Amino acid sequence: MPIPCPPSLSLFHLQSIRTHWHFIFSCQTITSCTMDPNVLMALKYHFYFLLLLSATCLKLSSSIPDTETDHDKKVSWNIDNHRRREILESKSNLQAPAGSTGKVLDDKLRKAEMRNMTLTVNQNGTGDFKTIGEALKSIPPYNTRRVIIAIKPGVYREKIAIPRTLPFITFLGDSSDPPIITGNDTASSLSGKDGKPLRTFQSATVAVDANYFTAINVKFENTATHEIGSKGGQGVALRISGTKAAFYNCSFYGSQDTLYDHKGLHYFSNCFIQGSVDFIFGSGRSLYENCHLNSVTKKVASLTAQKRSNSSLESGFSFKDCVVTGSGLVYLGRAWGDYSRVVFSYTYMDRVVLPQGWNDWGDQNRDTRVFYGEYKCSGPGANFAGRVPWARILTDEEAQPFIGTSYVDGDTWLITP
Repeated sequence: MPIPCPPSLSLFHLQSIRTHWHFIFSCQTITSCTMDPNVLMALKYHFYFLLLLSATCLKLSSSIPDTETDHDKKVSWNIDNHRRREILESKSNLQAPAGSTGKVLDDKLRKAEMRNMTLTVNQNGTGDFKTIGEALKSIPPYNTRRVIIAIKPGVYREKIAIPRTLPFITFLGDSSDPPIITGNDTASSLSGKDGKPLRTFQSATVAVDANYFTAINVKFENTATHEIGSKGGQGVALRISGTKAAFYNCSFYGSQDTLYDHKGLHYFSNCFIQGSVDFIFGSGRSLYENCHLNSVTKKVASLTAQKRSNSSLESGFSFKDCVVTGSGLVYLGRAWGDYSRVVFSYTYMDRVVLPQGWNDWGDQNRDTRVFYGEYKCSGPGANFAGRVPWARILTDEEAQPFIGTSYVDGDTWLITP
């Protein structure tokens, strides 16, 4: 950290030094000036040194970040956004018809829900289709109806891609025996199309680019294992890139990069998420409520890697009423993006959580930019005494924007299954 300037070297002093400098320099041209030339030269060098010192100190002091001010700005931005959402929601509630739940769904979703249909997938041939992929292919592009694909119990070894042209799709499984959609592609797996590596984005067992996707009672799995020190081992179980997506009672199993929470508004309720390295990652604005995060790392890793890249973006992960358990030692999150934002509230943290809590991914410039907060958490891993200085224990007001479905604008699109 730069050494702060002496308080005596202010801008006023700098201006005074300049004034004296010009005065002494002028004295050389005045014949009546009787000052000894050696003394005059010494004074000139003295003032020149002070001038350089003042300018350097002013430059250095201006470069020192005011972390408290930065934090206050971040908190204020969060709170202001939350208040704007509350105002919009209250207006929406006033427009709700009498006798309704108070929600006014966005128009596209409301119309889609009014005209829903169901397709059945069963591997034994008694359903409409034997595979999930076949069921999806039967749906016309730019679908405007809610299509519920009821998936019967079984292990479905399929690589599923739901394009943007197929919104309003629901995967519905049996709560007592959820279907398993499984794969084992990794970032280094070769593509069958061009023979090039898939990379992380395309490694997903299930990739959803469409909006308004819902999954209920489904297991998403990528069985690829992560070897410590190896490259290209990222294996995504599910990538969600569409907005207004919800997951209820679902499980996500993988190792490195299990759940790619890529972008958009997402809600996860009563879900189980397991992995070893960065197993919840991406740029989404997502609320995880009553979820279980389980680490299977063998050494030291991170639960989350959130990629908020700009201070004006509203993305970030919020974990409420969750549980953190598992093996190895984990950070709650590390900063994939310069303005990474993650909040844990009312969460039980087992001793698997490292005392430091958070990691800046080796870039100290991110320490004043990230927003990592904890609110009323419990368990041996929630002890804040050893936390990095740039993590925050949130006040009631600071936590409020992150602990309700308003964080993901849920009043306009979340529907209880």
